[in-house]
Amino acid sequence: MVLSYLGLCATLFAVQRKLIYHPQPSALATPANTLKMLVGDTEIVVSTQAHNANDALLYFGGNAEDVSQLLPEFVRAFPKHAVYMLHYRGYGGSAGTPSEADIQRDALALFDRIHAQHPNIVVIGRSLGSGVAARLASQRPATKLILVTPYNSLETIAAMQYPYVPVKWLLIDKYESWRYAALIKVPTLCLVAANDEVIPRAHSEQLCRSFTPGIARLEILDGADHSSVLANARFFPAISDFIQH
Repeated sequence: MVLSYLGLCATLFAVQRKLIYHPQPSALATPANTLKMLVGDTEIVVSTQAHNANDALLYFGGNAEDVSQLLPEFVRAFPKHAVYMLHYRGYGGSAGTPSEADIQRDALALFDRIHAQHPNIVVIGRSLGSGVAARLASQRPATKLILVTPYNSLETIAAMQYPYVPVKWLLIDKYESWRYAALIKVPTLCLVAANDEVIPRAHSEQLCRSFTPGIARLEILDGADHSSVLANARFFPAISDFIQH
C-alpha cells in the first residue's frame, strides 16, 4: 500500500506539467497578425493587431486556449487599442515547453518590448493566465489589471483536485497570485464566473481580498461558468467600462 502511494506521488510529480498545460495550435495565424520574438534562444509567437496608439491590451490565456481565436473579438471590442496575445511555450508555434518561470520571463519580455510604443498597457489574464498577469503587474508599470476567473494559487486548486497527495511538496509551478496581489498598485478588476466549476468563486474572492484595500474590485458574471465566461453578455462591456473609468 505504501509503495503504491509513493508510486502515485512519483507519477504525479513526473507528469504534473502535462496536467497543467495543454498546448494548442494557432488556428488563425497569418503573417499580418503574428509577431515573433526571441527570448534568450527561444522563439515566442504573439498574435497581434497593430495600432499606432498609446493604448494596448496584453492578454494571457487559459491552459488549453488558442489565443489567436480571440484576437478578432478583442479587436472588434477595442478598436482603439493595439492587442497582443502571448502564445505560451509549446503553444501556437512558440518553441520550447511551458513552465511558470519561462512563461513569466516571456511575459516580461513582451511587456518591455511593447511598452515604449504603447505606454498605457492594460494587462488581462484568464484562468491560468491570471497568475501570469498578476505577477507581471507586480513587476511592471501596467495601467490597469483584469483577472478573469482568477485563482488564489494553483496550489490551492491542485490540492482541491488531489486531496490525498502532498501537493505542497510535489507542485513545481505554483502561480501564487496571492503573493503578488499586495504588491500591485494599479486598479484591478476580478471578473468571476458565478457558476465556475473549475475555480470555485470562493478562491477568486479570496484573491481579491489579498489586494490592498481600494485596489481591486470584484464583479460576478451571472450565468457564466468557467468555459462560457468569454461568451457572457457582460464580459466585454465589463472590461470596457473598467478601462474607460
